[in-house]
Amino acid sequence: MPKILIIEDEAAIRRVLVKILSEENDTYVVEEAEDGLVGIDKIKNDDYDLILCDIKMPKMDGVEVLEATKKIKPEIPIVMISGHGDLDTAVNTMRLGAFDYISKPPDLNRLLNTVRNALDRKELVVENKLLKKKVGKNFQMVGESDAISHIKDMIEKVAPTDARVLVTGPNGTGKELVAHWLHQKSERSKGPMIEVNCAAIPSELIESELFGHVKGAFTSAVKDRAGKFEAANGGTIFLDEIGDMSLPAQAKVLRALQESRIQRVGSDKDIKVNVRVVAATNKDLKKEIADGKFREDLYHRLAVILIQVPPLNDRRDDIPLLVNHFSEKIASEHGTAKKEFSDKALGLLKDYDWTGNIRELRNVVERLIILGGKQVSEEDVKLFASK
Repeated sequence: MPKILIIEDEAAIRRVLVKILSEENDTYVVEEAEDGLVGIDKIKNDDYDLILCDIKMPKMDGVEVLEATKKIKPEIPIVMISGHGDLDTAVNTMRLGAFDYISKPPDLNRLLNTVRNALDRKELVVENKLLKKKVGKNFQMVGESDAISHIKDMIEKVAPTDARVLVTGPNGTGKELVAHWLHQKSERSKGPMIEVNCAAIPSELIESELFGHVKGAFTSAVKDRAGKFEAANGGTIFLDEIGDMSLPAQAKVLRALQESRIQRVGSDKDIKVNVRVVAATNKDLKKEIADGKFREDLYHRLAVILIQVPPLNDRRDDIPLLVNHFSEKIASEHGTAKKEFSDKALGLLKDYDWTGNIRELRNVVERLIILGGKQVSEEDVKLFASK
């Protein structure tokens, strides 16, 4: 159940806000604080999904509350409540990290839309935070081949910038690893990284997924919803398999890159976003451009930096390192002892035709660990690797 804290020194305004929110949704748990100091104590000792905070208050004003909250619990969206004379300050709080502001007396529709949008954003940020905890272990770039060393060098140079990156390579080569490393080594690493698999989303839904929608924009749009670009604000959005994106969606992505603004489906209101874009594809986009399936202007916007990830067959010397890495990881996942691979077993794996690349190698290693002997032998590989 969403938990909302109202920090407001005027009791009448607090009562109005509590009444509006409670009547809007009976699942909202609404708490009150009569000044900034009480509010900060509550924030330190409890978890909230949204804070509504007045700007002018005794003891501790709203700007101080905003700055303190961003230090202790930066993921909580804060909506500032501004009196008529506080409008300039309210706008300035957006630069300090406020989600939005509403004016007194609060307009009902404006208030409820802002609350819904802020709660949507919080949900996405929390999901992303949970994913990021897994990133360090799940996204490691293993290898010492010239090709992988070159990619690592490029990442070190490119990550600290905001340059857009297009990652190319066959399926299963680890393009998403490059995207995660770029994010982790960037100044945006504390911000969200939002992944979108463009090939997995139906073409009629991709625009809503990327840019969000307003209530009534289409039949199933029963409420306003933030899109992935908004969720990635201040961080990175990874557009995987961008070669499968529809031309209309490509046009909107191009506008977002050109203007740093998006529009939700069904709305004509611009929303400013600060997002770094990393894209990936297994397709030859220049051929797609020639066939009229991909926009050339979008390609040039995305491919400021081009990183090509080689197939595993082109970096066979990395296979023993990858086998050892997967062996440790899989043993940990299964709660078993790590298995060693004989030199002859590794030799056979190095000679195998890895059409499925690293993804296929991992599956084969897992199969050999489960079915093979205490030490995975040449015979084990012959028996189980090709099945």
